Amino acid sequence: MTIDKIIVPLDVPTEAAAIALIDKLPEIIWWKVGLELFVSCGPQILSILKQRQKRIFLDLKFHDIPNTVAGACRVAASYGVDLLTIHATAGRAALTKAQEAVMEGAKAIGQNPPKLIAITILTSLTSRDIAFDLKIPLELPEYALQMALLAQESGLSGAVCSPQEVEQLRRVCGDDFVLVCPGIRPSWAEAGDQKRSLTPSQAIKAGADYLVIGRPITAAADPKEALERICQELEEI
Repeated sequence: MTIDKIIVPLDVPTEAAAIALIDKLPEIIWWKVGLELFVSCGPQILSILKQRQKRIFLDLKFHDIPNTVAGACRVAASYGVDLLTIHATAGRAALTKAQEAVMEGAKAIGQNPPKLIAITILTSLTSRDIAFDLKIPLELPEYALQMALLAQESGLSGAVCSPQEVEQLRRVCGDDFVLVCPGIRPSWAEAGDQKRSLTPSQAIKAGADYLVIGRPITAAADPKEALERICQELEEI
């Protein structure tokens, strides 16, 4: 089913607002919990999602020294989430330790480990940003690829990348490497702060496994109708 490929972010500030959104779109299987909601209500929101038999993308984008990210990943794995993020720029040692930690955390509670996936480069950044502000000498697509390869070499399950880089990452990293794409914007939706976007069908054709689609659905006048339009587009691929 195409709806299995859609992850909707719970980018709201309270548990009540999150529950209202979940209730509004009961057909959604995958929900993303990011920094705002997790800081607001902690792991309680994860328990609510699991009680409703939802799949969870815990998008906290860990970025710290190896021991710190390992500790955080070990705890996060004990929540029984399905996907978990860490910045590839934390470095090889941190990525390796984080992967080991999710295995340990899940094993301690007898659950399957989450798939640990690396953030290659944020979709709000442009080529100019990385060249002039971050002083990265590589072209943006090449940099995203190098970060994905670092994650793969460190034992991670996949990466987060913009849909504009996904075709190259799929070709180089292979079919078993999970690729999650935010920055998805249907042709009828506003781009917002996403600088490197594609439509849902373009992203799937390019090789994305999962599409993170937020405001085109959640900010729509009729979120259910917006979701149906996206699913219809994907069905036509």
